Amino acid sequence: MGRMRARGQGLSQLALPYRHSVPTWLKLTSGDVKEQIYKLAKKGLTPSQTGVIVRDSQGIAQVHFVTGNKISRILSLNMECRARGTSGVGFPAEIAV
Repeated sequence: MGRMRARGQGLSQLALPYRHSVPTWLKLTSGDVKEQIYKLAKKGLTPSQTGVIVRDSQGIAQVHFVTGNKISRILSLNMECRARGTSGVGFPAEIAV
């Protein structure tokens, strides 16, 4: 809740955990999470809906802790790679399997 006559945000401001690394109990890799995001995007879900589904089904609180990028950036990079005719790893589309 913001204050009327002061700049401070108080204790109600959102505070994410300081640790930005992958949890030790998480067995999914970055590629697995990205594939899940691509599948959900093909169904027509928005990035926020995708994040909620990944959080609830896979137990991933913040996707960018695992992948290094936000969901919207992952999808935009995927669209750029498809427009150039390459896969996400930098290989031509004919070679990438």
